[in-house]
Amino acid sequence: MYRPFRLLIYISFAFSCFTAHAQPLNKKEKFTREDTLRGSNGPGRDWWDVKHYSINITPDYPQKRLSGKVEILYTVKEDSNGKPMQIDLQQPMQIDSVQGLAGNKFSFRREGNVYYIDFGKKKQEQWLTKNDIPALHQVKIWFSGKPRKAVNPPWDGGWIWTRDNKGRPWMTVACQGLGASVWYPCKDYQGDEPDSGAILAVTVPDSLSAVGNGRLISKNNDKKGYSTWTWQVKSPINNYNIVPYIGKYAHLTDTYTGEKGEALSLDYWVLDYDSARAEKQFGRDVKRMLKAFEYWFGPYPFYEDGYKLVESPHLGMEHQSAVAYGNHFLDGYLGMDLSGSGWGKKWDYIIIHESGHEWFANNITTKDIADMWVHEGFTMYSEVLFTEYYYGKKAADEYLQGIRNNISNDRPLIGPYGVNKEGSGDMYNKGASLLHTIRQVIHNDSLFREILRGLNKEFWHQAVDTKEIEDYFSRKSGKDLSGIFDQYLRSTEIPVLEYKTEGNKLHYRWSHCMPGFHMPLLLEGKTEYWLYPRTDWQDILLPEGTGINDLNPNFYITLEKML
Repeated sequence: MYRPFRLLIYISFAFSCFTAHAQPLNKKEKFTREDTLRGSNGPGRDWWDVKHYSINITPDYPQKRLSGKVEILYTVKEDSNGKPMQIDLQQPMQIDSVQGLAGNKFSFRREGNVYYIDFGKKKQEQWLTKNDIPALHQVKIWFSGKPRKAVNPPWDGGWIWTRDNKGRPWMTVACQGLGASVWYPCKDYQGDEPDSGAILAVTVPDSLSAVGNGRLISKNNDKKGYSTWTWQVKSPINNYNIVPYIGKYAHLTDTYTGEKGEALSLDYWVLDYDSARAEKQFGRDVKRMLKAFEYWFGPYPFYEDGYKLVESPHLGMEHQSAVAYGNHFLDGYLGMDLSGSGWGKKWDYIIIHESGHEWFANNITTKDIADMWVHEGFTMYSEVLFTEYYYGKKAADEYLQGIRNNISNDRPLIGPYGVNKEGSGDMYNKGASLLHTIRQVIHNDSLFREILRGLNKEFWHQAVDTKEIEDYFSRKSGKDLSGIFDQYLRSTEIPVLEYKTEGNKLHYRWSHCMPGFHMPLLLEGKTEYWLYPRTDWQDILLPEGTGINDLNPNFYITLEKML
């Protein structure tokens, strides 16, 4: 009875994955002032730039409460005198006190999930710095409350209070889309990452371990049955990626020498009774993942912070340098192949997919969640590239064509800007299909690889918008790809190649496409032959031995024979 029931749960997870692997927001199309405050770089945010977070928390497992302090270092972009600072903290969490560098207290007021800190007309205190570096300011915020409890993490996220199989407390948080402000005060906007990283200090009972992003810099016992684990990540990091994991963990270590020519530390934190399974599963897939992705995308972006997998009570999440892993040490996605091709059972889906985000989401981050296809489309495509690296192009094509069957074409991939709203869950499968289609148009795999590596070099540790990615592809490929991006990102229509044949004469045109769409197509018969369809009818004589049935199947289009 137990195993079939779990299978039903796994199947429901898989169907959720078809539309969104991470955390989709609801489908509302009417937006409020609260949505704008959350999703835009408005007047309470635009005048200051986050440089560093230092977060100290103490979770209370029996009461399901958090208390803590956040210190924010920031610079001022313009004269901020008289302007309030917007700090996000979602109800029912609350700010208790706000202080400046010298301990002076500041007043604050609440508007829904936003607080405004009033610095008054006096100039904010600042640290004087040398070498023309902008002066640093500091604000300290004490907070407490019962954070929103996760309903179905990672899709419906929040703080996770659960127990492991031995009944011991197991805690973490999953908050992509929902926002890091669900549990700590911050500037909850993807376009402003702390340039100098973050420190996370977590105080827990001595019987438990607390794991965070980056590297452990100290563990202090207070002799009252509690320990404080302090972790530091030095690279810029997105707010939702800063996450504690608390449980009865065992620690496994390894190293990998990659493209940088230096040893990358590999750390695995798993529940103590899962050590043997983790050593086998992680030992098989992590290094081959790194080898494949460094080949396609360039060096792992966070050598200074290390690579880490942490067992989590939810399926997975791309937490930078501390990837959440909950795939139960199974191959595929909870034991299933989402592509139906057979290739998806050759590797652990969560290790490959969530680690791919270290390049696309964590290294290259979109400023607005509306452009989240950049995170998910490229990362879904990383699965295709991983498959190709180890099993060949035919296997990769079959995998891609398989996941293409999961596309619903319900909404455009790009969502509305400035309101914290993502586009369609098709950003995964359709995003990957778009990239594979563009790869066929470029028709030069060496150049395509150079573009992927160039993206991670050009936008190293940066926040971008989709136009920058689109322009980079067109510029580096030497082809105007704007019409193709428009078609697949901003429309739900899949272009249709309408055609008629008379012997080797082909009558053809594009339909169901946006203005400016003029994608060429490749026929792979006895010889390669390119078609250049337009929206008006054209006639050509095909070479002997080449027909419309020889169309390269990796183009994401529909063929329709006209009578």
